[in-house]
Amino acid sequence: MIRAIRGATTVSDNDEREIIDETKRLLTEMIQQNDVKAEDVVSVLISMTDDLNATFPAKALRHLDGWTYVPVMCMREINVPHALPKCIRVMMTVHTNRTQQDMHHVYLRDAIQLRPDLKLTKKSDI
Repeated sequence: MIRAIRGATTVSDNDEREIIDETKRLLTEMIQQNDVKAEDVVSVLISMTDDLNATFPAKALRHLDGWTYVPVMCMREINVPHALPKCIRVMMTVHTNRTQQDMHHVYLRDAIQLRPDLKLTKKSDI
């Protein structure tokens, strides 16, 4: 079965290192929380708000061992007035046997406000 895992985070500045580091942190948390293996990933879509353009956030995925061949694409988020600034969003599509309710979506930093109903739950808390 194919399912999608959502994630989002924010950065403080339009800085290459911070964008890559925070994206890597988000991806790593999504992978760990959902026991994702690179070979089970269909694709990863990463969007950023208009105020971020210092780098491609997909570079973060290339820093993960074994993820070289995973298709990844970066794009712009819709520029909606009063939307959360400096936000990076991820949609990871994976093959899994989990139900939709068993997927762990990850929202970090200021992005928690996007989906407070899906707050990060560590496996140790389950």
